[in-house]
Amino acid sequence: MARVRCAVVGATGVAGQQFLIALDRHPQFEVVKLAASERSAGKRFTDAIREPSGRTQWYCKEPLPEEFARLTVENAAAMTTDGIDLVFTAIESDAARELEPRFAARVPVISTASAYRYEEDVPIFLPGVNLGAEGTADHVGLIEVQRQRRGWRGFITPGPNCTTTGMAITLKPLADAFGLEKVMMTSLQSLSGAGRSPGVAALEIVDNVIPYIAKEEEKVERETQKILGTLVGDQIQPAPISVSCTCTRVNVLEGHTEAVFASFARRGTVAEAAEVLRNFGAGFSALKLHSAPERLIEVLDDPYRPQPRLDRDAGGGMTTVVGRLREETTLGVWGVKYVLVSHNTRMGAARGGVLVAEYLLHQGTIK
Repeated sequence: MARVRCAVVGATGVAGQQFLIALDRHPQFEVVKLAASERSAGKRFTDAIREPSGRTQWYCKEPLPEEFARLTVENAAAMTTDGIDLVFTAIESDAARELEPRFAARVPVISTASAYRYEEDVPIFLPGVNLGAEGTADHVGLIEVQRQRRGWRGFITPGPNCTTTGMAITLKPLADAFGLEKVMMTSLQSLSGAGRSPGVAALEIVDNVIPYIAKEEEKVERETQKILGTLVGDQIQPAPISVSCTCTRVNVLEGHTEAVFASFARRGTVAEAAEVLRNFGAGFSALKLHSAPERLIEVLDDPYRPQPRLDRDAGGGMTTVVGRLREETTLGVWGVKYVLVSHNTRMGAARGGVLVAEYLLHQGTIK
């Protein structure tokens, strides 16, 4: 079977490079186009990421695959969808707002940008949670609504904010089992989640915690309600839950740690909550998609876990690891509190986007 021909737009940046690693030697997707800003256009990729001093701006731990190194980078603003079936975008929201609809008019677009996350006809897919789930929990039907409303042959589907990812994955099975009502969360987010944002320069983060990340808390609160919402007709009804969070930046390279406090409408036990978390996503994992982990959630009993250095790479960085699961009674009738670690640049970014594409290919939405 021929592989789906893809373009990666924003390929020279941090998130774009993560897409290249996720797509390297992929059995179903073939990268045939790379695009970036005008200053990179016309250069081989390996030259586009090399500074005049000779320093190479390659940010991944894995080496640059040779097949991508020799590809010529196109100007994203001028790139066409000729000869491709799918576009992965890793660009800033302002650029995404302009470029993604042009691509989506002809082909599907899998995005890491926030530009279209909050549009009524745009789903925010999270594998196993609202994609590949059952009944009204599966939001894939919104793609056809989007196509009809906008007159596109393709569509846009952005992934969630990387901080939303781990929390929403762990809340979904608990919400189904016990009826989620309120959530409070404090994040300790890694440096890699910031890209080149201000407030995380080397001398600012050493021996320090940055207590504010611009717009992060609003994104997490709004996206969680949408992802856990219900598809009714041609729109998603946000989950009727209260979400409050504080997002901070800490001196960790990769992996977001989050302390979550959740209350529910129905009583349960900590043992029941642990079992619900451990069993979550078995049906999705059974599809054996290329980028899917064996387990979406792993629950640890060690009170000193999870830790980003020890647990962020679980399931190839695609498994959310939960620990310190305890009873919580201050928010409502009954609840649980726990700590999670989620890999922000894998499940929370490019590889999570590739997993979405794999499912949509399996399901027939991408052809």
